[in-house]
Amino acid sequence: MASLKALKIRIGSVKSTQKITKAMKMVAAAKLRRAQEAAVAGRPYAERLERVMASLAGRIVPGPGVSPLLGGTGKDQLHLIVVATSERGLAGAFNTNIVRAARRKAEELSAQGKTVKFYLAGKKGRVLRRFYPDAILHDHEMGAIKKLAFEDARTVADDLIARYAAGEFDVAHLFYAKFISALVQEPTGAQIIPVPLGSIGSQASLASPSAAAVVDYEPGEEEILADLLPRNIAIQVFRALLENAASEQGSRMNAMENATKNAGDMINRLSIQYNRTRQAAITTELVEIISGAEAL
Repeated sequence: MASLKALKIRIGSVKSTQKITKAMKMVAAAKLRRAQEAAVAGRPYAERLERVMASLAGRIVPGPGVSPLLGGTGKDQLHLIVVATSERGLAGAFNTNIVRAARRKAEELSAQGKTVKFYLAGKKGRVLRRFYPDAILHDHEMGAIKKLAFEDARTVADDLIARYAAGEFDVAHLFYAKFISALVQEPTGAQIIPVPLGSIGSQASLASPSAAAVVDYEPGEEEILADLLPRNIAIQVFRALLENAASEQGSRMNAMENATKNAGDMINRLSIQYNRTRQAAITTELVEIISGAEAL
């Protein structure tokens, strides 16, 4: 049985931890509001851009002159999985769920005979090195980012496009956590290179009846797509980073709330154990005093 001193020290330690987790929960809640607003505000632009690109792509005749970002390289062998995670932990299962979804996709592609590489954007994604030590194509450093901006996503997108042009991969998939609510963050994977305009076009026609309207573009569709395709990839990466930022704070807030509650339960159990041990010690001392008095 632990001594009174050891129990007292442990109670004090748990109380200190509880103060930290409670403070972290409050900080995460404050950051969540700003991150959620940014994520929600970024969705309409990304969705509208997809509809515009679907309308443009519907006018393009497939052929050798089509951009590889739209038509692909003609191969489907080497797949790149871009894993966007956070730089810090203590966020519950947020990072674990993203990594698990990426691994599930990698196993699915490997079972089809495809070659899989990983592009890491976030420190916590480095856990994949344990499972795929020779499959990490690049580890993009994001620790210096204090406030997420579009230029940060453009840097990642430009790097991916350059590697795609160099023939380092044929298809790229982006994995992140879509923010649903403070309690729910859904791991999501989507193909970003080449742009999957088939599915986008069907979604656009359902979402907007005017998407199929007759529109004349000036300059031509090819010139507009040449500028919009790289921008669309950057927008999709930026959207994923914004969704991740909100999901991370929501998951951290829930994790710290649970940790605070668990610390309170542990303090109650330790306090009961401390009081029982103290009462037993006092009872033992009284028995010894009475026994000594009777012996005299």
